[in-house]
Amino acid sequence: MAPISKECDFLVIGIGSGGLAAARRASGQWGAKTIAIESNRLGGTCVNVGCVPKKITWNAAAIAETLHEAKPYGFNIKEVAPFDYKTFKHKRDEYVKKLNDIYARNLKNDKVEYIHGRASLLSKNEVEVRLDDGGKETIRAQKILLATGGHPNIPKIEGAELGITSDGFFDLETMPKRVALVGAGYIAVEMAGMFHHLGSETHLFIRHENFLRPFDPMIQEKIITEYERQGIIIHRNSSQSKVEKGDKEGWLKFHYSDKSSPDGAVMDIDCLLWAIGRSPEVEDLGLSKIGIEQDERGHIVADDYQNTNIPNIYSLGDVCGKIELTPVAIAAGRQLANRLFGGPDHKDAKLDYTNIPSVVFAHPEVGSIGLSEPAAVEKYGKENIKTYRTDFTAMYYAMMPAEEKAPTSYKLVCLGDEEKVVGMHILGTGSAEMLQGFGVAVKMGARKRDFDACVAIHPTSAEELVTMK
Repeated sequence: MAPISKECDFLVIGIGSGGLAAARRASGQWGAKTIAIESNRLGGTCVNVGCVPKKITWNAAAIAETLHEAKPYGFNIKEVAPFDYKTFKHKRDEYVKKLNDIYARNLKNDKVEYIHGRASLLSKNEVEVRLDDGGKETIRAQKILLATGGHPNIPKIEGAELGITSDGFFDLETMPKRVALVGAGYIAVEMAGMFHHLGSETHLFIRHENFLRPFDPMIQEKIITEYERQGIIIHRNSSQSKVEKGDKEGWLKFHYSDKSSPDGAVMDIDCLLWAIGRSPEVEDLGLSKIGIEQDERGHIVADDYQNTNIPNIYSLGDVCGKIELTPVAIAAGRQLANRLFGGPDHKDAKLDYTNIPSVVFAHPEVGSIGLSEPAAVEKYGKENIKTYRTDFTAMYYAMMPAEEKAPTSYKLVCLGDEEKVVGMHILGTGSAEMLQGFGVAVKMGARKRDFDACVAIHPTSAEELVTMK
């Protein structure tokens, strides 16, 4: 073992959103001597291959959607050239690189020492870092945070490596002509919408009848119907058996079965994207060496205060698998740093993991906070739950033919005689921005009558949430 080369109060392994937030708060606000280690690009999944480039691509897809919808409003837009995806992709890459540089400056400004390398635990206070130049350093820390995130899964079938994952999506230089996406979670649903609206023939393969199955049934039913209306081809009850190189350069033969072809079929595609879930980034972290507890999927087990079972070792973010959202990791990281280094006033600081809003950037957007109707019934009993729901067509679609009108659906799930809102589920244009504001109300314990007491803003879709009967 190499001699101790550095010592610190706080060592953060993994500088994604959560690790970055914890490191900066510990050093910049509380003065803890902090070292941050990252083996990839600064910012983690969100900045590099997640939220940020995804939303930029979603914006491009939404613009394409708007251009299509402009004609009923009287605009005749002549396309003089196809969408220049390559130029778009490189501009998106430049923006991400700019964020990487900003994060590096932020670490420096907050006096966090940044080391680029791969870390592995040696003991509960010591970590070995394999540096880019092949050298090694051993760091001793009073407290260690594990915030290494996760990575996409690839199935164990023949030829699976010929496909890409959500990471590889952002490396594509051109939009494929025909793409197969496998998965039923929000990543698959978001990317299916983006591929479709940017011009690819899009096939989405799901194992069951619906996708987004953790969401309220209203969301599941509405979004899958809308995707099919738009022309996305859904393959229900599907499984995949083999992938092989196709007859044409860059094409694949994709072997599968589904509800329509239970005995099997083969599809020629020029892009295959696996979106079948993610696993924690723990493979060479050395967890077993010091006995850090993991669950059956390999996630580090941490309590609501981010404590692992080993004293002075903490964990948060996707590597814990609790709620895998960037703002959750950021909030948890800041609260942990407050508790560890902020003195007596912050000795009980922790993130409240209840009523966390989440959004799916589908077409249209989906927003959700709190319990789905089935979850509320299971927790409180059917007799104690009342729901309010509205389905309508937003005024934006007033000028369009019936077959081109997208749905808008909202639901409030209320508890008891007080009708406390314990769940809110919305689908339609603008749902992401809308949910952030209404999420505050739900977090504060708003009742249905509090919603009713707010005067509506007309004409908006959001007014339907305060006028439900």
